Amino acid sequence: MRDSYREQLDDILADLVEMSQVVSSAVRTSTTALLEADIHLAEQVISADEKLDAKQSEVEARAFSLLARQAPVAGELRTLVATLRMVTELERMGDLAAHVAKIARLRYPEIAVPDNLRPNFVRMGDVAEKMVVTAGQTLNDRNIQNAQELRARDEEMDELRRTQFRLLLSEDWSYGVEAAVDVALLGRYYERIADHAASMARRIIYIVTGDFPEDAYWPQP
Repeated sequence: MRDSYREQLDDILADLVEMSQVVSSAVRTSTTALLEADIHLAEQVISADEKLDAKQSEVEARAFSLLARQAPVAGELRTLVATLRMVTELERMGDLAAHVAKIARLRYPEIAVPDNLRPNFVRMGDVAEKMVVTAGQTLNDRNIQNAQELRARDEEMDELRRTQFRLLLSEDWSYGVEAAVDVALLGRYYERIADHAASMARRIIYIVTGDFPEDAYWPQP
């Protein structure tokens, strides 16, 4: 019975890793849609988000079923509790990627990002995607060193966001209110993707060690 229980728990974790791959792809595709004004890619991300939502519901149901039918010991209970939080983090990251795609669709055929902020958003998209990839890999191999390194990437994302605000509030901003609103929203979406990935890393450390990292140094969505 315990072997079967452990196998079911491992299957759930494997589904989370698979979800992380779907999310990282959504982040990459939505960034391309945004920067290239590609309506087809934008629609692809938006449509795919429904499947990710359904997967979240399925994983949650299986995790609650294990909690109800079994008596998990300390390590297994930690894993199940963390799983229920991480599947929500992944679903939310998928939503945020879809939000990016929706702005790309809204402004089509124009590009929503002003030229002087394009390098900033290229980097934001790259950092966000890599953080999701690293979170999934960390969950797969339980390498908490990788989880700890996500904190540095999250700090880079925060600095990219601060750079955006400096440009938005400068006297040289000449793109109008609509573009300013788009940039503010988009920057927030990428920042939150990074926060959710870093939060996943905290939970993976919790699974492996039984302790959370110091809260003062990690974002908490």
